[in-house]
Amino acid sequence: MRKKECIFIFAVLSMALIAACSGESQRAESPPAAGAEGTNPQKSEITVSVYDRGNVPASEGKIESNRWTKWLNENGPANVTFVPIPRTDPAQKWNVLFASQSAPDLINEFDPNILNPLIDQKQLLPLDDLIEKYSTEYKQLLKDYPGLKKITTGPDGKMYKIGRVLETSPLNSLFIRMDWLKALGLEVPKTTEELYLVAKAFAERDPDGNGKKDTYGMALSWRSENVIDGMFGSPGSSYGLVNDQPSRGFEYTRESVAFKKRLFDEGLVDKDFANDKNGARARQEFLNGRIGIYPTYVGSWFEFTVTDLATLRKSAPHAVVEPISLPKSTAGEYIPEVQNPLQATTAINARVKDGAAAIRYIDFLNRKTTGRTLLFGLEGTHHRLDENGCPKPIDPEKNKTEVAWAADFAQSYSRLLDGRCSLITNQFDSSKPEQKAGLEIYERAKKLYMDPGKKYRTVTLGEHMPTLPKELQTTLNTVTKDINDIWLKSVLGGSKYTADQAYQDVVAVWEKAGGKQIDEFMMDWYSTKKADSFLMKDLWETAAKQAEMK
Repeated sequence: MRKKECIFIFAVLSMALIAACSGESQRAESPPAAGAEGTNPQKSEITVSVYDRGNVPASEGKIESNRWTKWLNENGPANVTFVPIPRTDPAQKWNVLFASQSAPDLINEFDPNILNPLIDQKQLLPLDDLIEKYSTEYKQLLKDYPGLKKITTGPDGKMYKIGRVLETSPLNSLFIRMDWLKALGLEVPKTTEELYLVAKAFAERDPDGNGKKDTYGMALSWRSENVIDGMFGSPGSSYGLVNDQPSRGFEYTRESVAFKKRLFDEGLVDKDFANDKNGARARQEFLNGRIGIYPTYVGSWFEFTVTDLATLRKSAPHAVVEPISLPKSTAGEYIPEVQNPLQATTAINARVKDGAAAIRYIDFLNRKTTGRTLLFGLEGTHHRLDENGCPKPIDPEKNKTEVAWAADFAQSYSRLLDGRCSLITNQFDSSKPEQKAGLEIYERAKKLYMDPGKKYRTVTLGEHMPTLPKELQTTLNTVTKDINDIWLKSVLGGSKYTADQAYQDVVAVWEKAGGKQIDEFMMDWYSTKKADSFLMKDLWETAAKQAEMK
């Protein structure tokens, strides 16, 4: 009897072992459906950061727990716990998380001044082997866009970041009221001197014909100053190329300041422009029909060319607005700032327990179906496909509540994977006259500004400039404020404080602060690392590749 019992028990245990092994095999090949809470105990566990912009409607939950975190857990390859990072001051939060060894596995962060020091501190994981072994989608992206490797590689030649591919397009523009030019018998300005003369006419010769002196020649606040600085080749607080060497270009900024000072002294701009910190006042004056030349940042070309211009025409029914080339200055011809097409967005914590799961999650995000869902919502619920197979909102108001804030979950998603559906031109419906007109304005701007034959005010796009050592970065941050105060003092200071005097003071402050060390660092980087860096020639090569998508 004991012998038969032993045989029976052995058989039962054998069948249980076979079932268990079969279950492991099945889990490895095909993960079962997620549980009711959106997580699956058979998936890997990872933690992922997400920007908290404070824009999630109360009805939708919190940025770390909502319909899209549940969707990602139900449909993705891992159980994810999301860690919110305040968008207003991410550096402080990251410092606390890394100091306490509680930083998430997947680090979504745009700022190279946050990520690059983490590489030096051995806090980030080299990704070459993981990508080679576990990635499909992102590995292919690296082959299609070789520049991605340039922007994600650390000083030791290993990749430490994940990058994404975006459409490159103008971020800034110089708009002018063409109807005012016509009314005053003026031509589109081709030089900065002509631009000054047009601004003077717009402010003094009643271009709107209302019999009042109530117009400004030009906007001069926040982003407007950036466009004007760029027109003169001033790199602002960064570095431009002077005689093929990185330079702060203070002599170029002097010319820009002299131009702005001239506008201010002659009353051609809003006297209170310095207090318009975010450009909201200038924007409102433009929409009210009171500004003739509008240099500005364009966050959305659709919003500006369709919605904003419609608002302008309520105040000025005959307004005609066009982008124009940045007029030629003493430094040459420049283009305004453009969108970075290759952007490093993400890294993996060196303390990660399951690097393979993190890479698979990156691959999951780099699928068109995932990206579309996080950007446009669910097909049939939030969007439908048009005749070109591109997602179009069904109910914009519903999407504003349920979808608009979800884009940060797709931070590492390469939007160009969606082909022409990802392009700005696809936002316009040419069957509607006002949108057709807006599309034509955007296309003219792109033709004017995406010009490789003209100069760019910095050595390369901001995110691809090298990160300074901590002590030099601290010096730069401090002295930049002092320098900006000097330049502003000159603009506002009348004849008692000229641009030439401000230039001398700026150079003195820079040298006293130890600016020469920063200059030497930048020149050394350019001479030794430019072949491995993403420079303007790489931008134009990427832009040419994107143009083929049309």
